[in-house]
This record gives sequence, structure tokens and C-alpha cells, in this order.
Amino acid sequence: MDLYREDAYLRDAPAEVVALTDEGGIVLSRSVFYPTGGGQPGDSGWLEWGGQRLPIATTLKGEAGASVLVPSEPASLPPVGTQVMQELDWERRHKLMRMHTALHLLSVVVPLPVTGGQVGAGTGRLDFLMPEPPQDREAIEQALNRLVDRDLEVSDGWISEAELDARPDLVKTMSVQPPRGAGEIRLVRIGTGSEQVDLQPCGGTHVARTGEIGALKLGKIENKGKQNRRVNIALV
Repeated sequence: MDLYREDAYLRDAPAEVVALTDEGGIVLSRSVFYPTGGGQPGDSGWLEWGGQRLPIATTLKGEAGASVLVPSEPASLPPVGTQVMQELDWERRHKLMRMHTALHLLSVVVPLPVTGGQVGAGTGRLDFLMPEPPQDREAIEQALNRLVDRDLEVSDGWISEAELDARPDLVKTMSVQPPRGAGEIRLVRIGTGSEQVDLQPCGGTHVARTGEIGALKLGKIENKGKQNRRVNIALV
């Protein structure tokens, strides 16, 4: 069960160890840890059981989409069937949430096809199909912060694969397509009704309102080939 998808603000929860991978990873019955995917890094944190506390370095996606927790150091692992308490590195996760939502806003301010991207804990970037660099950097930064200051609601919903096929405009990323096979695809919406500014497929974690992002600063705009520009942003 993906607890991170039901509540991105859940910081800890009990669970049972249901599997140990050959590589030393831990799979839980339900997970608050988001696995690496969609440009967002996997969560880190800790597992506790029987007086032991195991640091988790990152989380990867395993079979059937399961979250596989990767210990940060060699240590004895909790056996299958062990009841554990999982705890997120919340400060890092929250920065990732803020930045992921900020990058969605960047795709609104720069309305060009996205060729790549990466979410970081405090910094992030999107690559755009942009033959010429933007003329007014300050205008981009101001537009981003205006969207933040509007404190727009961020929500999610689901769409069928057939419905998404009928609305290809929803997919902004050229290099990465939404995962298929489950029948439904998650959509993240920023703003509601006439205030809606963005709607696109995304499986990542986001803040509840854009005001939670805080001030943003535009970083370097790098040339990444004949047709591509990389736009970097940072939390202030």
C-alpha cells in the first residue's frame, strides 16, 4: 500500500516487513517512503524495531511498483514478519515536495515541450525544447513567484488510459511517458475552476497549496544542445 500517495504529509507509520531483496533491500506491507521515479529521488529516513534504528539511504521501485528501502550502511535487517515503525527524513521530503510543485509551475511559465527534468531537495531543473534562450530572465522569476503567491490549491485525481489518449495535450514531457498497465493514471491539478493553471500526469509528492513552496529564484539557463535549454530554479 502506498501511504505516501494517500497522504504526502504522513511522516511515520507502523508496517510489517513482507520481503527482503537479494540486494539487501526491505519491502514493507505499506510505505510512507516514495520510490525514485518521475525525476523525483527516493525518500530517506529510518526504520525502528526492537530497540534497533536502521538509517535508510534511499527508496527504489521494485516488483509490482513496491517501495524497496535501501539501508545506508551494512547492518542486520529485520526478518520477514517483523513489525517496524518507519520514519521519513521529513525535512528532505518536504523540500522535494515544494520543488516538485515548483517545477510544475515552471512548465506553466515556460509553455514549451519538456525534454527532461530533475527534482532536488532545494534545487531542480527542467529541460525545454527551446532553440533560443529567453530574453527576460527576471520576467520568468517574477511570473513563478506570482503563481506561488496566489496560494493555489494542489490536488490530484485519476484518468483512464483511454481518456489520456484522447487528451495528449496533458502530457508535457517528451522523454518520459506516464506509466501504463494499471488502467488509470494519476493527474496533478494546480488551481481549481477558473483558477486552474496546470493539469498533468504525475506520480510524485506535492504540497497542498502553492504558497507552501515559498520564494523561488531562477538559476542558470544552460545550453544543452541545438534545440534544448536547461532552466534551473532554487528555493530561497
